[in-house]
Amino acid sequence: MFAALLSAAGLPIYIHAPKFYVDEYGVSLAALGAVLFGLRLLDVVQDPLLGKLAERTRDRRAANVLIGCALIAAAMIGLFAVPPLLPPLIWFGVTLTLVFSAFSFLTINFYAQGVLKASQLSGQGHLKLARWRESGALIGVCIAAVAPVGLAAYVDTPFGWFAAGFACLALLAALVMRPEWSMAGTAPSTGFGTVLKDRLARRLLLIALVNAAPVAVSSTLFLFFVESRLESPGLEGPLLLVFFLSAAVAAPFWGKMAERFGAKDVLILAMILAIGAFGLTLTLGPGDWVLFALICVASGATLGADLTLLPALFAERLAQISPSAAEGFGLWSFVSKLTLAFAAVTLLPLLEQAGFQSGSAADNPQKALALLALLYAAVPCVLKLVAVALLAVTNLREV
Repeated sequence: MFAALLSAAGLPIYIHAPKFYVDEYGVSLAALGAVLFGLRLLDVVQDPLLGKLAERTRDRRAANVLIGCALIAAAMIGLFAVPPLLPPLIWFGVTLTLVFSAFSFLTINFYAQGVLKASQLSGQGHLKLARWRESGALIGVCIAAVAPVGLAAYVDTPFGWFAAGFACLALLAALVMRPEWSMAGTAPSTGFGTVLKDRLARRLLLIALVNAAPVAVSSTLFLFFVESRLESPGLEGPLLLVFFLSAAVAAPFWGKMAERFGAKDVLILAMILAIGAFGLTLTLGPGDWVLFALICVASGATLGADLTLLPALFAERLAQISPSAAEGFGLWSFVSKLTLAFAAVTLLPLLEQAGFQSGSAADNPQKALALLALLYAAVPCVLKLVAVALLAVTNLREV
């Protein structure tokens, strides 16, 4: 439940919020890209500091998490359910800053606690825990990705109702998880230095950075691609649901495979399959939504491996070198989100310069649509190849 809450405030908000503010308030793509990039630059400083804060206040983790859940609930309502109390672009930046800050703090605490929890499980505890955690996370992504679109058929303010539902889930999850935050028996923090000095930890952070980039690119452009390139407005929600539901169904399978054949080999296989599946998107044009749905099934299934196995590998390493883990996952959170910043600040202005306009009624020039297809389909495949090469030369048994 807690993983579902966090994931609902992560990638789906990055997908929905920019388009919501473009359509509702007429904010330009370039301006939104600049704000999103600025928010991610804030994370350059913020996420490691939040990791240190989570470590120093770990004896009060239950209370801190409750405060974080209340903050993220209020910020989500401000983002989608409250008419901007400031100019829309500024209100977008303020409320999204609160959402992302609370999201980062809660995620760091959650994954750090998972390192302790995994040590209490028999066998390959980190992989077992990751299967449950990431399956829950993907269920949350599925619901959050499709809920605003689904609600639009029944209410006039779907994003407002979505925000209200999210707020209720946040408070419920905080109460349900309250008994789980004990840090008794955990060694004190060893600081960022232990993580950054460890060669394998640094390599896993680099792989996480490169491997997150394809998802950042595709998530930033997904709604625009379906609406304008495929000319299939209204299918964004169902296609997102297909993508994330495939990931949720596949996540336990990848975890089981990793326990049997080794996480590294299984992850490389999944990444190669992702390139093969997603590369076919380059061939699609207007009306090809059925083929795109099949690609969503295949590429979504491979995403389940990324989201399950990479965090488990990093958590396993932290358990060896820095068991308190909060500061380590502060760094992990930072590199995972940094890619979204560069995606927003580069891709959206590029599209706008090419003459691209959001909206099903927009008459976009062919060069803008071609650029959209190239950025959406080709760039992620190249980045994924780099991630495969890095993982292939990484020795996970390094001491």
